[in-house]
Amino acid sequence: MPKFVDAAIRRQEVVEAVFRIVAADGLERASLREVADEAELAVGSVRHYFASSDELLAHSFGVVVDRVVGRLASADERLAGTRPGTPEHHQGVLTLLGEFLPLDEERAVDACVWMAFKNAARTKPFLAREADRSHRAVAAIVGRLVMELSSAVDTETGAPMDQQRLVTEAERLLATLDGLTMHALLQPEWMTAQMCSDVLESHLTGLGSYAGSH
Repeated sequence: MPKFVDAAIRRQEVVEAVFRIVAADGLERASLREVADEAELAVGSVRHYFASSDELLAHSFGVVVDRVVGRLASADERLAGTRPGTPEHHQGVLTLLGEFLPLDEERAVDACVWMAFKNAARTKPFLAREADRSHRAVAAIVGRLVMELSSAVDTETGAPMDQQRLVTEAERLLATLDGLTMHALLQPEWMTAQMCSDVLESHLTGLGSYAGSH
């Protein structure tokens, strides 16, 4: 009697093979044949679950987006249970933002894969949908966080921070996170987890009431 294979499990095994290839050698090597070899499957078996390389890559991008955004959402929910200005809230903010960064092996792989797919989406239209979804999800969390930390007050004038300033601060934080991620992936000996945390601390002290609470 043939052995039953759970389709969801097998699809996940194939996706994990994609992640290992991308983390080790880049997205260019993630062909159906290479993925099949990495997953120790026949190419025909992979095609049973993914009709084309494009379908496999788009699905894999979606999986890593779900994984990262899921961690962010969980950290954001925990943060919502703390009061701004307290040590618990401070640590919660760092924990939330740390979910963007390659601070351990799992997050390093996810960050590497995430960045590779985001970059590839510039020239591969079939990845554009997931790239847009990932950006919107992250921007929503960062935007809400910046508004909370700044208390919607412009620290230069004391007046309520206008919408454009809030957008600018959110983009500045996003750029900091992207830069830290890339630096940590390329120079892990220098940009350690502690260094990433120190840079985040320095950046966040510039955000209005958050700076005033420490």
